[in-house]
Amino acid sequence: MRIDVFTLFPHWFDWFRTQRHVANAAALGHTVETLDYRDTTPMKNNRVDDVPFGGGAGMVLRVDVVEAALRARYGIDPVELREQRRVIALTPGGRLLDDALADTLAGEEAITLLCGRYEGFDQRVIDHFCSEEISIGRYVLAGGELAAMVVADTVLRKLPGSLGHADSAAEESFSPALDGGPEYPHYTRPADWRGWTVPDVLLSGHHEQIRNWRLEQSRRRAKGPLP
Repeated sequence: MRIDVFTLFPHWFDWFRTQRHVANAAALGHTVETLDYRDTTPMKNNRVDDVPFGGGAGMVLRVDVVEAALRARYGIDPVELREQRRVIALTPGGRLLDDALADTLAGEEAITLLCGRYEGFDQRVIDHFCSEEISIGRYVLAGGELAAMVVADTVLRKLPGSLGHADSAAEESFSPALDGGPEYPHYTRPADWRGWTVPDVLLSGHHEQIRNWRLEQSRRRAKGPLP
């Protein structure tokens, strides 16, 4: 998996790449590379944005700036790029990221994540350069960097070898193993703390009963909190 992130703040991802599962993925040959829009901007003084047509507050990331960055990286017209790899704009109004989408992205050989800033992208970036828009929630961030980390995190942890245990990503919240439901409760030592005890079934050693209990807890959580 090769993940390219276009951003105004590439150094933010230095911390992200030190995370254990990301480092594990890197050791297996997967990559997360960052590209700075300012390095290839055609504007003077490294500018990347401009005022919106029609007026309004804020600034908009220019289409020519994004095109220059994509051309410099891939050497082709960005209109053709989405035929070769998934190019994703991170926007509040995009398709909501969920486990099924993360599975799909994890099956790609390469993805490109475009981080917006200010008031976002000139719409022509989305219309002509991008395969799709993805959102991590119906709220607004100052930019797409945190969203890019979330997307990259959900994808990389699904790759074989990135997590310490092979089953860690198989049976977790919203996975097919739990019928798309949230994960069941977990307990560890001590078995009794201040009179708060661990369910007996988890101490039974009976794997089938434990499995059934966990599925039932997941189903209960899927129904939401009790009134």
